Amino acid sequence: MSLYRTKALLDLLMPRVCLVCGRTLAVEENHLCGACRGDLPLTYYWEREHNLMADKFNSVIEKFRADDEYMPYSYAAALLFYHAENPYKRIPQAIKYLYNRRAGKDFGTMLGEKLSSAAHFADVDLVIPVPLHWTRLWKRGYNQAGVIAESAARAMGAKYAPDVLLRRRKTGSQVSRAAGERLSNAVSAFCPNPRKRPDGCRHILVVDDTFTTGATLAGCYLAIRDAFTGREMPRISVATLSVVEAV
Repeated sequence: MSLYRTKALLDLLMPRVCLVCGRTLAVEENHLCGACRGDLPLTYYWEREHNLMADKFNSVIEKFRADDEYMPYSYAAALLFYHAENPYKRIPQAIKYLYNRRAGKDFGTMLGEKLSSAAHFADVDLVIPVPLHWTRLWKRGYNQAGVIAESAARAMGAKYAPDVLLRRRKTGSQVSRAAGERLSNAVSAFCPNPRKRPDGCRHILVVDDTFTTGATLAGCYLAIRDAFTGREMPRISVATLSVVEAV
């Protein structure tokens, strides 16, 4: 039996639906129907070294720069815009809360392909996911940022390094916190893993599922910076599956 016929039979037994509109998918469609895929709210941030997300992130980490410290500009890009009233928010929600690992892999691959098409991301040689605290990882069963990051790394031809950072304490939900509280809460949540030093890399990419204020990614940035104390620090950039539109 051909793969197409097998997939068609499985669709009869367990119909797949579009993550965005809920319409039953055709055999050749994956995750999204043709109409919803054609209207994906792409950011195109990967095409520009300076964009709203990148400028926002750099303004956050600038708060932690010593007077005489050189910090290379961090590139930042997201695949999709996220808005509370836009049904496309269901894509990152399905990956994070409904444990849709396959969607995480496929959209992570799409993110990596977009990034690899940009010259300023072309030299990324190490991809690090934002880590979960071990208790949350145990409860959820997988790290959605890791699923996205691993597929993005493969698409970019970069090394995937899930153990470079450790999350030493839980930060709880950041959704209802003010921006300043989010930042102070996240900065101390991460630390470098002394057994997994990121040696020999030129450009590190840190990946998460959603960019809101940049606090979580800033915490990861600072932890990686600590790992390079006394050594030349590579460029550290960030990427996410989605970015809150009013960033």
